[in-house]
Amino acid sequence: MINRHPWLYSGAIGRVDGQPENGETVQVLTREGNPLGFGSYSHLSQIRVRMWNWNCGEEINDPFFSKKIDESISLREKFIPESETNAVRLIYAESDGIPGFIADRYGDILVVQFLSAGAEYWKELLVDRLIARTGFEKVYERSDVDVRRIEGLPEINQPFRNRAFEKQVEIFENGVVYKVDIEKGQKTGFYIDQRYNRQLVRKLSKGREVLNCFSYTGGFSIQALAGSATYVLSIDTSAEALAMGKYHVERNQLDANRSDWLEGDVFHVLRLFRDQGRQFDMVILDPPKFAPTVAQVEKATRGYKDINLLAMKLLRAGGILVTFSCSGGISADLFQKILFGAAVDAEVDMEILYQLHQGIDHPISLTFPESEYLKGYICYKK
Repeated sequence: MINRHPWLYSGAIGRVDGQPENGETVQVLTREGNPLGFGSYSHLSQIRVRMWNWNCGEEINDPFFSKKIDESISLREKFIPESETNAVRLIYAESDGIPGFIADRYGDILVVQFLSAGAEYWKELLVDRLIARTGFEKVYERSDVDVRRIEGLPEINQPFRNRAFEKQVEIFENGVVYKVDIEKGQKTGFYIDQRYNRQLVRKLSKGREVLNCFSYTGGFSIQALAGSATYVLSIDTSAEALAMGKYHVERNQLDANRSDWLEGDVFHVLRLFRDQGRQFDMVILDPPKFAPTVAQVEKATRGYKDINLLAMKLLRAGGILVTFSCSGGISADLFQKILFGAAVDAEVDMEILYQLHQGIDHPISLTFPESEYLKGYICYKK
């Protein structure tokens, strides 16, 4: 707590005075009775308190949240021009000083998540202040995540306050258009944290034959095609996501003859391509979380090594590997070691050209390392 980490675990609590309700604001004191700050209380989670502030005497109320929301959105407005995109993470939970609260903008729609008892406790006020600050009145709640159960909360996927509106919206990013399904799409609808990494892929894909694995609706694929890739093959297990990817090709008036969309298991397909002797100039690996928790790291390490080793074998000399891990349990250092092991076993020489991160609308708090979840590398095959 001295290091201002916002989580206070149950084992660190000496006693609780009274019976605070789930999500209620409590004052946190040292063993000697000195005030540390205020936080939200969760009577079920091992993270018993999530800190709102640090011994500043500031009350946790309407003005407090209004200020936090204004500061967060002002930061995005300063660094992300409206001409660049209309899809932005406006509030990033602990990093923006509102633990458990996430708010994304897709066009004129706000998608919100309440991941903690404290965020749930204040949800009506948070949404009201978010609407007042942005001027957008269409709000959809995507609190349909497992962590809610740990907090004793039900999963919710519906328009906020039951205000009905169209659940698909078009967004633009780096010169292309995507359709986002805010009701059924992964995360809150789209992987907006990869915006700048997609832009980099667009730049590097010119004249290359590209294999995009775990493609979802083709975020990287469309940017590669727009960047004059000669051919892009996209693989995903979801036929619905692939259909949306094909739509994106048509919507952006790209050459459909330069793209194919394959429904299948990436692990199986990569092995098949290896056995067939298929080769590509760029391979993109953006898999789902293999290790949501530290307990799953060992198994995840094997999975990451497997797909990266296969990808390295499929690359031609002079090829580029774009590879990511969004697993919280896999650090950037560990991920680089996994790539090292894959390169050794594949008997190839690889060098790192870029180290990649989540976008600047997903800021990483120095006192909350857990806010850094997306790690990536762009590697060159000699």
